Amino acid sequence: MANNELKHPANAPGPFYVTSPDDPDGEGCNGCAICYNAAPDFFAEDAEGYAYVAQQPQSDADIALCREQIAACPTNSIGENG
Repeated sequence: MANNELKHPANAPGPFYVTSPDDPDGEGCNGCAICYNAAPDFFAEDAEGYAYVAQQPQSDADIALCREQIAACPTNSIGENG
């Protein structure tokens, strides 16, 4: 489960976030690229290839797209309770 105590420092403020790759429980981003390839308006990669939320979604359709990334994330590192 995403850890809102260990958010990636580049996350945009708001409810959606990505857990830092430094999560000791192993649920931080592993750089798989799924979210920032599927939703590039909202997720981006840092210099090491780890994801973060670049922009918070506003519309219902955009929120649904970001929720799809939560479901698709293999490490469960995307959260929505930021």
